[in-house]
Amino acid sequence: MKTDVDGFAGSYAEARQKFLGSCEDAGLDVEHHVHPMLGRDGETLALDVCREGPRDAERVLILSSACHGVEGYAGSGIQIALLRDTAWHHAVHDSGVAVLYLHALNPYGFSWLRRVTHENVDLNRNFHDFSKPLPANDAYADVHPLLLPAAWPPSTEDEQALQAYIAQHGVAAFQAAVSQGQHTHEAGLYFSGRNPTWSNLTLRHVLRDHNLHTRDLAWIDLHTGLGPRGHGERIFASRNDAQDLARARRWWGPEVTSIYEGSSSSALLTGMMWLSVFDECPQARYTGIALEYGTLPLLDVLNALRAEHWLDHHPEVGPPQSGAIKQQLRDAFYIDADDWKLQLVAQAREAALQALAGLSAG
Repeated sequence: MKTDVDGFAGSYAEARQKFLGSCEDAGLDVEHHVHPMLGRDGETLALDVCREGPRDAERVLILSSACHGVEGYAGSGIQIALLRDTAWHHAVHDSGVAVLYLHALNPYGFSWLRRVTHENVDLNRNFHDFSKPLPANDAYADVHPLLLPAAWPPSTEDEQALQAYIAQHGVAAFQAAVSQGQHTHEAGLYFSGRNPTWSNLTLRHVLRDHNLHTRDLAWIDLHTGLGPRGHGERIFASRNDAQDLARARRWWGPEVTSIYEGSSSSALLTGMMWLSVFDECPQARYTGIALEYGTLPLLDVLNALRAEHWLDHHPEVGPPQSGAIKQQLRDAFYIDADDWKLQLVAQAREAALQALAGLSAG
């Protein structure tokens, strides 16, 4: 008998094979949105979309993985665990809700062990109206040279300068400067892009195509890298609306945090992916969370991102340093331990069942 942890994989190619196989075993069809580039092992990359339930359902739950590529190791494993769960399928059927599994929103980053897309863009900062002036993040210019020094590992002087910035401005201001999104440094961290990415355009197409009849839409987007080890923070994933936040807390509990209130481990972001719902599904009432699972301390995660980003701009670096940096990134967003994986699946299953209940209640 397969257990909850059997769905987790060691590569994107293996994860995709398990996802497609699990959909087939559940008797569900999959549509493939093929990415223009190949994966690390020469494999096809795709956003794979599996729908459970009628096409004309008025209530829909989205479960998505790998918005931030390397975080797909966890998200994919959760999706597969649910697809292999008979009790889950019975709950979906009884609820009358259609479930949309979006596997690998950013398949390039998943395969190549990157957090960003092939355009070097943070997908969850890329959803802007690019015909209008883009939001400014002036503080990023100050931290950019500290984050990505000329050599890696950074010199003592480089790290002292970074620590001095944090001491002067505080951890919260530093996190905001680094991670809220920026449009000025194309080679920098958390680059939001100057145009919609392939993943942005493809996701919008999927949202439109699968929600023509939707009146009530929920979304659980799976992430890793913030918070205590194994804890799934339920972060309100929507526009700044008090009624929508209150409904999210009725569905998922008062512990739902908000970047607008400052109660989340995440900084206030710009260009968030979930806001695309209001463009593509304007007829639907929307309720969403990001389920953010903790791995390592914040600065350890950031240092792994810094190292991998530096590596991407230094292709001359060979093994063993390149391999060590890639492993460091993987370890920052995916803990290959059964207890951690079981925590993830249990919390995701609970949140998914709560979403079914919330949608069913209308």
